[in-house]
Amino acid sequence: MTMDSGAKWERAGKSAGFVGAAIGVVAAGAAAGVALERLTVGRGIRRKARLALDAAGPYGALRGTPGAVAAEDGTELYYEVEDVVEQPVTVQRRGWTGLFKRGGGAEPQPLTVVFCHGYCLNQDAWHFQRAALRGSVRAVYWDQRSHGRSERGRDQLAGEPATIDQLGRDLKAVLDAAAPNGPLVLVGHSMGGMTIMALADQFPDLVTERVAGVAFIGTSAGKLAAMTMGLPAAGARAFRALAPGVLRILGTQVDLVERGRRATADLFAGIVKRYSFASDVDASVGRFAERLIEGTPIDVVAEFYPAFIQHEKADALAVLDGKPALVLAGDKDLLTPSDHSADIAERLPAAELVIVENAGHLVMLEYPELVNAHLAALLARAADAVQAPLPQTVRELGLIPEPQQAAQEA
Repeated sequence: MTMDSGAKWERAGKSAGFVGAAIGVVAAGAAAGVALERLTVGRGIRRKARLALDAAGPYGALRGTPGAVAAEDGTELYYEVEDVVEQPVTVQRRGWTGLFKRGGGAEPQPLTVVFCHGYCLNQDAWHFQRAALRGSVRAVYWDQRSHGRSERGRDQLAGEPATIDQLGRDLKAVLDAAAPNGPLVLVGHSMGGMTIMALADQFPDLVTERVAGVAFIGTSAGKLAAMTMGLPAAGARAFRALAPGVLRILGTQVDLVERGRRATADLFAGIVKRYSFASDVDASVGRFAERLIEGTPIDVVAEFYPAFIQHEKADALAVLDGKPALVLAGDKDLLTPSDHSADIAERLPAAELVIVENAGHLVMLEYPELVNAHLAALLARAADAVQAPLPQTVRELGLIPEPQQAAQEA
């Protein structure tokens, strides 16, 4: 980028309207509707409406036992553990193999389900899954570095780039601290799925020995440099060319950008809705998604973006081949299109592939009952594979409800 062009972007960044658009360089299509709405509804009324939605939908309020572990660079990673409350129903012993050695008289250990959230989110993105499973299975929810309650990445503060490989090592640190023993089911959405792939790539023995099942939700194994963001070809090329530079400049103007976000809250909400959901979700759920995303500072957004372009982990999926797996995505996901999930499923022939109709990137918030049912069915398959106990309540949750026709299963 030349000095003149850099100065041009810096001047542009001082406009709150441009900031609102630059956060999603793709926001132009929403601008007209926002302008019309501003002619008819006052800013104070809109602010009161947002506060009312926050109070009406207390999503993200579920909490577990807190813990923290230091990553390799010293970054403090925050996690919470939800333990089993009711006595699980133990499956009939048939002499287990794999994770447990035959003989010795020891009971099989229960599963620990570990949830890995996506880019610009935090562990609360799993609210509906947490509500459905809490008390019935042991679960770990954690905030990726620089997200949620975890510390800002120390390597990144020192100028080192964020990488998916580093996130995989972060996950290993969380597992060592929060789930050092017993079988695991790893669940990842978007960047969280990539984190699991990075773990498999770097720690194949751990995955082979301890991972009993895996769920990839709205994620990708690579080739993200070609993503179109739902834009026409020319717009997609412009986005790929401009986004890294724009985000890099905005990442140096954190206070200005955050003020711009607040000033353009309506435009920001329109962007979130377009790139999160494909259906008309409840207004409080939409507001919850806004809160999750707007909680991520622009400099964190900027430093993680290049990591996705470099992410290529298709070969790492071989470590998971043969294990119970769920690969699920929305058919209208504009960020990690469903054909990326189909590519993952091709490499995991034993996986259940579910493409949810009329669903976007945050499918676990958009169709929680459907996602919960498929996730519970995965837990049942994983528990049976390693002869682990699993409550009947979870097995019943895995009976796919009537809205099953909303998903195309392969």
